[in-house]
Amino acid sequence: MFKRMIFPIVIGVLGCAILIWLGTWQLSRLVWKEGVLAEIRAEIGADPVPLPKAIDPSMKYLPVVATGEIGDGELHVLVSRKQIGAGYLIIAPMTLDDGRRVLLDRGFVRDMEKDVQRPKGEVTVVGNLHWPDDMNSSTPAPDVGRNIWFGRDIPAMAEALGTEPVLIVARDSTGEGIEPMPVGIEGIPNDHLEYAITWFSLCLVWLGMTLFLLWRIRARTD
Repeated sequence: MFKRMIFPIVIGVLGCAILIWLGTWQLSRLVWKEGVLAEIRAEIGADPVPLPKAIDPSMKYLPVVATGEIGDGELHVLVSRKQIGAGYLIIAPMTLDDGRRVLLDRGFVRDMEKDVQRPKGEVTVVGNLHWPDDMNSSTPAPDVGRNIWFGRDIPAMAEALGTEPVLIVARDSTGEGIEPMPVGIEGIPNDHLEYAITWFSLCLVWLGMTLFLLWRIRARTD
């Protein structure tokens, strides 16, 4: 009987060992990811600095302060918010005091307020530089006629509004009726705990199946 049990025992032990290792590895990744998110959160909330002259994507999340004029023309990015529903992010051109033109994410308006006239003119904006991950291969092209975009495509938006491909996401209100949607870590995935639970659960299932098989072997032998 014992000889018949050797192979199931070996397979059971190896399977459990692998699944436990995978779960433990995911826990270590969880600790690492939480550290990364803590660093990003601290960077996002740091004191703002004047907008640098030279800007590149390595400055993602950099807190900045910029003074300039919000100009005519704006782009509407279709989004959906929990417990609110559909609405739009308002992306407007902003001409800075030094003459540069950048994109400004002013925030969220509800669907029925899409075409409402919004305050423009001189403003000082505190926000964060951002290169959002809104676009992928399945994102539809913008509906130019209805001024509806389906993601913040920075290069295309910059071309449409005649600005640099630089986006500032406002932290505070830039006009009545616009709800700021500041940069945060909510959109950064952190699924390592769920993965760890999955691997440990599979280990329990594997162990249960191994014990059941051993019980069947013993029952048949008896």
